[in-house]
Amino acid sequence: MANIGVPGLILVLIIALVIFGPKKLPEIGKAFGQTLYQFKKSTNELVSDPEDEYVKFEHTDNRSEKPETTEEKV
Repeated sequence: MANIGVPGLILVLIIALVIFGPKKLPEIGKAFGQTLYQFKKSTNELVSDPEDEYVKFEHTDNRSEKPETTEEKV
């Protein structure tokens, strides 16, 4: 990510204030925050899924070593 710094951040906020107005800015900030939260949540779920699948595989792999056989009686 680019290093914006404090002066750049202030400039972006002033431009957003001029474009959207003071009444609309809190709504836009809230929507942006919720979107960012959902994005981070989805990213964390995607990262943790392979670990969960590995744990599930280990638990299902611990079955008995004796193979099941089906014998037909004639």
